[in-house]
Amino acid sequence: MKNILIINGPNLNLLGQREKSIYGNQDFLSYFETLQADFKDQVQLTYFQSNTEGFIIDKIHEVGFQIDGIVLNAGAYTHTSVAIGDAIAAVTSPVVEVHISNVHTREAFRHHSYLAKNCVGVICGFGLESYRLGILSLLK
Repeated sequence: MKNILIINGPNLNLLGQREKSIYGNQDFLSYFETLQADFKDQVQLTYFQSNTEGFIIDKIHEVGFQIDGIVLNAGAYTHTSVAIGDAIAAVTSPVVEVHISNVHTREAFRHHSYLAKNCVGVICGFGLESYRLGILSLLK
């Protein structure tokens, strides 16, 4: 059985409450429980969320040499954090960058990712299902 960690960055703890027209009505923890049930025979899923850049980097360092993959939604840090991009490059576990919204239809600053070049792929615009697609990509 594979071991995959989902990491969510800043403000994603407010899913289901914030900007519902962009991020939808469902909170992440209930969606995560659905993912765990759907993949129970294939993947051991774990979840980490932080609003703090350094904690996200620490978590990538902690698990990035021992698990089968990371699905990462770094939120706004995607567009600002060279340090998270460097952390991804430093570890051996593959990382898939995901976004709930289609960042390319939003503000221009969201069109650039400091993470993407160090990730095995990027998925955006499929709502919370972007996470499922990220998991599926790591299973192949």
